[in-house]
Amino acid sequence: MISLPFPPSSLSSHAKGHWRGKAAVTAKWRAWAKAAALAAKAQAPDAGDIAVRVRFIPPDRRGDRVNFPNRMKPIFDGLADALKVNDSRFLPSFEFAAPEKPGRIEIEILP
Repeated sequence: MISLPFPPSSLSSHAKGHWRGKAAVTAKWRAWAKAAALAAKAQAPDAGDIAVRVRFIPPDRRGDRVNFPNRMKPIFDGLADALKVNDSRFLPSFEFAAPEKPGRIEIEILP
């Protein structure tokens, strides 16, 4: 199980703001995801799709569940870096939990 803080709305593809600021946030989250996957000793199958289950546990009721998966791109990129795979192999599924402090995401790489 890989656990990370709940991703900020600034990672959404529609986030407003200067692109340089977004690039820094994106790079930070990619690095965090890679480090978390390495620490969890995550492994991927040698071939075929990689099932990835993401459970969103937001910190409060603000936000739009439809947009939560949009925040995952840099996180998926970091996971792919750690697993040494192309993220096009990921077959993600999403679960949405009730709010809980602190918010977080839980990621499972399934066999």
